[in-house]
Amino acid sequence: MTMSNLVEFSIADSVAVLALNRPEVRNAINDAMRGELFAAIERAAADDAITALVLTGNGKSFSSGGDISGMRERLKAPQGKVAFNGWRRQGQIHRVVGALHGFPKPTIAAVNGGAAGLGCDIALACDFIVAAEDAAFTMSFVKRGLVSDGGGMYFLPRRIGLPRAKELIFTGRSVGAKEALAIGLADRVSANLVTDAVAWARELGSGSPASIALAKSILDRTFESTEEQVFALGREAQAICYTTEEHRASVEAFLNKTGR
Repeated sequence: MTMSNLVEFSIADSVAVLALNRPEVRNAINDAMRGELFAAIERAAADDAITALVLTGNGKSFSSGGDISGMRERLKAPQGKVAFNGWRRQGQIHRVVGALHGFPKPTIAAVNGGAAGLGCDIALACDFIVAAEDAAFTMSFVKRGLVSDGGGMYFLPRRIGLPRAKELIFTGRSVGAKEALAIGLADRVSANLVTDAVAWARELGSGSPASIALAKSILDRTFESTEEQVFALGREAQAICYTTEEHRASVEAFLNKTGR
């Protein structure tokens, strides 16, 4: 089924597949697409029948990043309004990236063709990245005299290390699928991109929903937290897990099987 014109929403078994749908402009992200993407992510998060999410792009590209026409309009704005308008727009971007990063189920970016600028940032916000053989990643902001505004400066160093992240951000050079896999920017390369991504997503999301959501929320804070904080979060999460139907059913099944 289709949710909207700009973001297609479908379900493959228990996996939500979101497809950016502006192929005529290489899935450049404008304000309308941002709003629809946020709504699609929230919809998938709220549906208990959905166990994971795959994000991809229709056409030949994953996403070319922010819509250049929006940048053109920004240049026309009165000088006194440029900064505040930009600040408000950044809030919209961060709302989408935050919803994707905080999604309580496994997420995979299935990157077809180019993922540039904000498109690369959004791919990085997912838990995992599967790249098509013709995928290309570029932190192209420097070529526009800008900095990453979609979380790339947070996510990229955690994936590939700080020095290598600096090199890609400072140069804005393109990284193909083979190199992306070698440096950890991508987790897998596939010739059957969405099919393989959906199959992996289904596998990743097949466990206890509560266990996965709680573990993900802690893992995503690991590098910012102390050992004591991670232990405390784990203790709280385990207490919640003790009360879930999945835990009780698995313990009872084990005890019944062993006769204990």
